[in-house]
Order: sequence, then C-alpha cells, then structure tokens
Amino acid sequence: MAANSSIEWTEATWNPVTGCSKVSAGCQHCYAERLALRLQAMGNARYRNGFRVTLHEDVVELPKRWRSPRLIFVNSMSDLFHERVPLAFIRRVFNTMVRCPHHTFQVLTKRSRRLRELLPQLPWPPNVWVGVSVENADVLSRLHDLQAVPAAVRFLSCEPLLGPIDPLPLERIDWVIVGGESGPGARPMPSEWVEAIFRQCRKAGVPFFFKQWGGMRKELAGRHLHGRTYDEMPPTPPQTRPTPQLELIAG
Repeated sequence: MAANSSIEWTEATWNPVTGCSKVSAGCQHCYAERLALRLQAMGNARYRNGFRVTLHEDVVELPKRWRSPRLIFVNSMSDLFHERVPLAFIRRVFNTMVRCPHHTFQVLTKRSRRLRELLPQLPWPPNVWVGVSVENADVLSRLHDLQAVPAAVRFLSCEPLLGPIDPLPLERIDWVIVGGESGPGARPMPSEWVEAIFRQCRKAGVPFFFKQWGGMRKELAGRHLHGRTYDEMPPTPPQTRPTPQLELIAG
C-alpha cells in the first residue's frame, strides 16, 4: 500500500484508501481504475474489491515507520474526500500526517465541496499540501473551494487537461501541474492549452510543472516544452521552522 513512485512530482505513494467513482470528464479513462482491476485479476488481496472504495485500517499509520523524509502522494489510487470515506477515517489519516512532520504529504481531490465542508473539523499542519484536479473550465468551482483551504501549499493538477482554461484564477494558488491524458483512448491536448496555462503561471509567479504530453505511449511523446523540462516545485518552509503544536482530533 506504499511504494516509491514513478509519478514525476512525488517520491512515494501511500494508499490508506483504494477505489473511487467517476465524477467528471477527467475520470473517463482513470488510470487507477485500470490498475486496480488488473491487480484484482492477479489476485492481489488489497484489490479484492476491484475499484470499489475500500478502507485499509492497517495502513493508516504506515508513514510513522519511514524515518527518512519523503514527499508522499496520499491516495494515488483513490480520493480521500470520497463520500464513502467516513469523516472519522479522514481524521485518522490527517492525525498521522500531523505526527509525521518530517514528511510532506500531497492530498489531491476532485471532491472539493466536501473538502471545503470539512475544513473546520481537520488539523492543518504545515507539511500537508492540498490540491484539486481541474481538467477544464467546467470544474473551476474546485479551484474556488481550494482557495479557502488553510493548507501551507495549495496546488492544481490540470491533468488530464481536456480543454482550454483561460483565464485560470491563480490567487492563493502555489503550484500548477499540467499533463496530457495517457493510455487507451487518450484524448488529445493541443499545445495552445498548455501554453496558455504556462503564460498565466509566469504572470502570477506560480511554479509550473509539466508532467507529460500523454498519448497512447506517453514515453514517446515525452515531457519537453520549449525544448526543456519544467520541474518547478512550490517553495516550502525551511526544515528548521518549528512545527506548530496542533491538537489531534479524535475520530
């Protein structure tokens, strides 16, 4: 339920929840669903339920065992704010993040409305980054919900980018990731859409990370833009900054 990651903008994944359900156009060719069904067919016990939402109680405190600091993507195989994940379980995940200040946790969701509703009931340590997926202009409400989150870093994942997003409101946004869809049925991503987001990030002074062009064989398309890679990351607090004493919330 945790592993070193091949995802370019993180170092490891931690999946206390697996499984999800589709909520918007970006979910149509979900990589996590394909992988979960493949693992189910291989007899992997963690994916006995396929892509149905499943809580893994024994994984909730796993990051405590990792001594070396890591950049950790939380729930690469699910959505922590899925309606079938109880608040008590979400609180346990957040409490683990509070207790692991040496790690940096990246939480990405498409369910920004629930994220915003639960804000007052969760601790917000400085090592937790929160992002929303914004695949086209139809889901910009997620960005507005994110702007209300008291996270140290707020980020956007415009992947798969399925349409132009111009203007892209970047107030209170600290990082933008852009990428094309990959795998079977991958939908195209014209370069003009990428360029528009790049220009807006430059104007707002927001770090820009270009993940991939995508396509059926994404390794052939590569991840170069303007003849180079963009691996920009958000500024983070110095390691010497003391971690605030946060009250853990009981489930």
